[in-house]
Amino acid sequence: MNIRIGYIFGAAVCIALLGFGLYLQHVEGLEPCPLCVFQRVAFIALLMVFVVAALHGPGKTGAAVYAVFGGLIAAIGTGISARHVWLQNLPPDQVPACGPGLSYMLEQYAVTRMLEKVLSGSGECAEAGWRFLGLTIPGWSLLWFVLLGVALVWLAVRARRVAA
Repeated sequence: MNIRIGYIFGAAVCIALLGFGLYLQHVEGLEPCPLCVFQRVAFIALLMVFVVAALHGPGKTGAAVYAVFGGLIAAIGTGISARHVWLQNLPPDQVPACGPGLSYMLEQYAVTRMLEKVLSGSGECAEAGWRFLGLTIPGWSLLWFVLLGVALVWLAVRARRVAA
């Protein structure tokens, strides 16, 4: 299999996930919470890694570099998604109060304070309105971040074998 096709497939998955998120937001009326927005940003960053790698068509060294960068982004996305899943599974009496919206925090807080507030989560992040096969949106995001990170590592290993 051509390594580029693997990168194109990874990009297509990212596009499909982002498209479905936009569908849920604009057609189904599910407004994304701040943690959802950060997960989208991570998927966009992963999309960029897959697109650049597909255009580049790297050898073994380049594929390893893309795996490291993409793996780091996937790990960050996994962490954000895991935090979100954890918030959704808290008992109702332990759910944090709803905080200000992301746009307000971006305007009013320094970046470090805003990140701290967003990543600590709020009541709106604990809502689990949409489910498919028992998983909520952040549960699916968590699964896809792991799979995409593993795919980048697999592509790097494959590139090493092809170059050998």
